[in-house]
Amino acid sequence: MTDGNAHAEKPHITNADTNQRGWFSKRKRWIITGVVATLLLLGLILGLVFGLRNRRALSNASPADDSVLGNTTTAGAPSSTASLWQPAVGTKWQIVLQAPINETEIDVPVYDIDLFDGTTSIISWAQGKGRKVICYFSAGSYEDWRPDSASFKPEDYGNGLEGWEGEYWLNTSSANARNIMLARLDQAAKKGCDGVDPDNIDGYENASGLDLTTDTAVDFVTFLADAAHARNMSFGLKNGAKILSRVLNLIQWNIVEQCLQFDECDGYKPVIDAGKPVFLIEYPTTDEKPSYVSDEKKQEICGSTKIPHGFSTILKNMNLDEWIVQCPVLTSDQRI
Repeated sequence: MTDGNAHAEKPHITNADTNQRGWFSKRKRWIITGVVATLLLLGLILGLVFGLRNRRALSNASPADDSVLGNTTTAGAPSSTASLWQPAVGTKWQIVLQAPINETEIDVPVYDIDLFDGTTSIISWAQGKGRKVICYFSAGSYEDWRPDSASFKPEDYGNGLEGWEGEYWLNTSSANARNIMLARLDQAAKKGCDGVDPDNIDGYENASGLDLTTDTAVDFVTFLADAAHARNMSFGLKNGAKILSRVLNLIQWNIVEQCLQFDECDGYKPVIDAGKPVFLIEYPTTDEKPSYVSDEKKQEICGSTKIPHGFSTILKNMNLDEWIVQCPVLTSDQRI
């Protein structure tokens, strides 16, 4: 029996108990502090790692590498082709490569002239008359008479073009050859050309002595078109029916040679369907009479049902001098 007057005994706390309890408290604080410090340090390390990785990705990206910057525009090309000159289907034209055009040439809205022979002043004169000027150069061959011929290396070209002395098929994948083409495009832009006509892109159809295929042609045409567009010049495909479907979105027109003669004109109809002109050249003249075609031959070509509606057809001699016969353009049921 307990004594009612007795007081309940208080717990006896010793100095050892006090010290032990204080040590556990401190230890607990150290653990918490350590965990927090560890988490902060880990966060700092992760931040540095990801930051350096992003900086490295951006520094390695070229200015045109828009995939890194979140932009989907094509490298080397303007964000839109809306500002480029787009000739209409059925546009009349003339091509003169044998000599520079002069102020007495026929009045057509589009002229195709040689890049090297055409001068800035004559281009400016033609544009002042409301005409557009396309500048021709051979992009797929080495020509030993051109002023920049010394820039080519022997390994840049292969076999000669049959029937064209001093001209050789070009390795269109050569970095050196491509740099020369960029310099030519710079020259065209400086002279004020509205567009360019790069010839001989179809080496894959010839005995070039080089590894030229439709794939290398598409790659080369894409390279040239992007570079021309980046210089605010329109771009046309020369022949190239086998690669047309793969580059149709890159071109503003198609210049075609002898598709009636070789029964190939239907292969170029998609260009018309896309709202872009086909500039067709047929060569009906002979070496004996390079500036003459009979009325019967003229009617046979110009009236042929094998030439699709909308083609801008002209008759020329192989010299591509000023001589020309313009065929009426058949659009729907009318000739213009």
